[in-house]
Amino acid sequence: MIAPDAFLSAFFAIPLGSSAGQSQGRRYIVSRTELAGGKSHKLVAHELGGGDFISLNLYLTDSSGALLRPCEMPAEKVITFVVAFEPDA
Repeated sequence: MIAPDAFLSAFFAIPLGSSAGQSQGRRYIVSRTELAGGKSHKLVAHELGGGDFISLNLYLTDSSGALLRPCEMPAEKVITFVVAFEPDA
C-alpha cells in the first residue's frame, strides 16, 4: 500500500496545466487544475496512442484532510498512476 504522503507528494509534483510524461511504461498527456483557492484539484490523463484514461478529484479539507475521489475507476488505479508518473523534462 502506498502511503498518503507519498501520493500527495507525487500528485503535487505533476505540473499545473497540461504536460506530457510517462507512467508504467506508457506515455500520457496530463492536465492538472487547481480550483477553489487550492482546496480542490482535478487531474485528467489520456494515454497517447492507447485507450487508457485517468480522472480524479482531490479535495483538501481542514476537517478530513485529503479526500481522493477517482472518477468511475478504482482508487488503486489512480494512485498507482500518480505515484509512477514522470513528467517530461
